[in-house]
Amino acid sequence: MRLWLWLGLLLAPQALHDVAGQHPPKSLRPKEPGENKIKPAGKRVKPKAPRGKDGEAPDGTPKAPSIMVQVVDRGRFQKPDATLSLAAGQSVELRCKGARIGWSYPAYLDTFRDARLSVRHHARYSQLTLVNATAADTGEFSCWWQLCDGYTCRKDEAKTGSTYILFTEKGELFVPSASYFDVVYLNPGREAAVPCRVTVLSAKVTLHREFPAKEIPANGTDVAYDVKRGFVYLHPHADHQGVVYCKAEAGGKAQISIKYQLLYAEVPSSPPSATISASSNKAKRGDDISVLCMVLGEPQVEVEFRWLYPGQKDARPVATQDSWRLIRRGLGHTMRLSQSTLTVEDFETLDAGVYICTAQNLQGQTAVATTVELS
Repeated sequence: MRLWLWLGLLLAPQALHDVAGQHPPKSLRPKEPGENKIKPAGKRVKPKAPRGKDGEAPDGTPKAPSIMVQVVDRGRFQKPDATLSLAAGQSVELRCKGARIGWSYPAYLDTFRDARLSVRHHARYSQLTLVNATAADTGEFSCWWQLCDGYTCRKDEAKTGSTYILFTEKGELFVPSASYFDVVYLNPGREAAVPCRVTVLSAKVTLHREFPAKEIPANGTDVAYDVKRGFVYLHPHADHQGVVYCKAEAGGKAQISIKYQLLYAEVPSSPPSATISASSNKAKRGDDISVLCMVLGEPQVEVEFRWLYPGQKDARPVATQDSWRLIRRGLGHTMRLSQSTLTVEDFETLDAGVYICTAQNLQGQTAVATTVELS
């Protein structure tokens, strides 16, 4: 009897817990790591992407941060978007960090030596300012670090910045042109652009042939549209010749661009044909001399120049100036004259010797030389 009573008292608390729907008291024994770990049911956990090191993307490839900032207010800066839309009449101030900065901006501003544009270099940054902007100023503004060895500099592709700015002006859907008619040369194996660029990013732009009258579709196969370049003929051929124009529609208004004559020029592509000449092949001490390197070629083929000269190893200061212009050759035939001039002031003994100019385009390079002696 006492045995049954003792067992009843022992089991009574457990029975009371079962009746009340409660669980037995927790054990005071510390749990082992990971033991009885409860995982939430039905909850999806988004996997986190691995974090790269500073200056690296998640896949480990190095980033190339832009060195450009836009001054939006006094003492306030922001990274400019790849494409900006601003109203005409505004002023723009861009800065690029670095001790030696090179700039590029719409050729329209450089061609006319526009006083509205100024570039100033400071110890830690370079500053570009454009005041009272117009629709004609629409284009790419870019900067880059210059890596210089003596007086020869090259572009550092890892330290750059750029933004394309559209200046919207009332009554101007297209970037204004200096002429009412322009020529676009079509060459086999090379893209050609009809440069009807707009000032309104949301504008609907179409390309049209004058005769026979029809719209030319920008299907991305033969012709593609690029807001920064216009309509691009990806694979030009003779059937593309003719007169074309562009049409833009925005805000319930429509506008027609100037006309473009497409000419097919099936000429073999080759390295530039360069010539070189000195202002004098004999110089006295104290004289100023200049050496001119020229290339006459196709209108749309850009040429770059490099120089080697006697005083280069001694860091002799010289000045170089590159330029190009379109010239008429015969009836209706236009060519591009590219030239580079190297100037030496106060001629010395170490300046005597061979001057070498290297002209380069996408097809190759050509080197020419001349000698300047000390008389």
